[in-house]
Amino acid sequence: MRTDAHGPDPGAGSRAGRETGTGPQPDAGAEPKAGAGPRTGTGRPATRTGGPPSTPTARPAKPARAGRVAVSVVFAVHGTASGTFATRIPWLREHLGLSPGWLGLALVFMTAGASAAMPLAARAAHHHGPRRALAAVSPACCAGLVLPPLAPALGWLCLALFLYGCGLGLMDVAMNAQGVRVEAEYGRSVMSSLHGLWSVGTLVGGAGGVLAAHAGLDARVHLGLAAPLLAAAAVVAARWTPDREPPGQPESARVGSAKREDEAPPRFAPPTRGVVAIGLLGFCAVFAEGASMDWSGIYLADVTGAGPGLAASAYTAFACTMALARLSGDAVVRRFGPVATVRAGGALAATGGALVVAARTPPAAAVGFALIGVGIAVVVPLCFAAAGRTAAAAPGQAIAGVATLAYASGLAAPAAVGWIAESTTLSASFGVVTVLLLGLVAGARVLGT
Repeated sequence: MRTDAHGPDPGAGSRAGRETGTGPQPDAGAEPKAGAGPRTGTGRPATRTGGPPSTPTARPAKPARAGRVAVSVVFAVHGTASGTFATRIPWLREHLGLSPGWLGLALVFMTAGASAAMPLAARAAHHHGPRRALAAVSPACCAGLVLPPLAPALGWLCLALFLYGCGLGLMDVAMNAQGVRVEAEYGRSVMSSLHGLWSVGTLVGGAGGVLAAHAGLDARVHLGLAAPLLAAAAVVAARWTPDREPPGQPESARVGSAKREDEAPPRFAPPTRGVVAIGLLGFCAVFAEGASMDWSGIYLADVTGAGPGLAASAYTAFACTMALARLSGDAVVRRFGPVATVRAGGALAATGGALVVAARTPPAAAVGFALIGVGIAVVVPLCFAAAGRTAAAAPGQAIAGVATLAYASGLAAPAAVGWIAESTTLSASFGVVTVLLLGLVAGARVLGT
């Protein structure tokens, strides 16, 4: 998708591109002028905040705005699919008569599938282009929704969840790589709002799943109806997403260039030191997210004595505040930069974690979980954005590395909290979560490199 076509006059398009920061970019292999640094669309040197240059008064080109809307729809579809499936897990457990332990084992296969498939997304984008790759993996992800409820036994369920996880992982990396492209064309932070729409999608999918469950709708019917609708929305939206690398990417990272096969991104490659550092920052945030999502209700019930309805409010407070913080997070990032934003967010989340540990009444614990949600909201979007800007790897490859490291904690967090609680107390478990949240304050500087 080109962003430098503004009219029949080529010179006018070039000038408009320079004014908005989306026009023709200098050749990636050209030597920069001595002493020249990144500049904003206003002609002033950009401050070193680790994010893209900010041009708050410039209106992005129409193709860039269309690309942002399209990528936003894809994020929302992915979130809706995730939220829809999560609400039917109780149906799967009841349908197959699984104990909590066997169900937990089966769900591990979903995360394993996502982790295994994520590194393949960069090669798909290299061979077919980022737009076509996203259009291909999105319906595959949505189609995976129909497999788990069709499983007749535990073994088949594990296989179905593995395949569904592969689709989730491929679509996750592909849409985040497209988000990086949109952010580069905009010249300012947009990743937080994209992830905010993913959070909104999970709430929408969850609400629809709750209604379907209360109506007694068979999960095979429910997911069978949802999958093609979500796939159609994703495929249509993918056609309007960018189809080139972000401006300023090195030639070795450009997709669609005439490159030899041996120069394609490898199927599996160890992440660079910078990618590992960013991934570990995401690990801390996702660990806190997974622990809060899975254990907040139990914490209110067991530690503060809340009833079932009040206990559920902890997750609601966490999820809603996280979604709202992500939707408004880009303005904060543009104002203060990613490093300062993550440091402040980490401090706020750690304060919430300490409040959870000390809480002995439901309102105090619910407020603590809400603060955790606000504090960690923008961390993962900023980690993906930072990975997409690393010069050592293609954006999709770097994003896959960060996603694999960060999301691994989503698998580890629920079990780790349970093990620590079994040996000590649930409050002690969230003491560990609080320590990891302090790691956001200490490690935020990696987003400025």
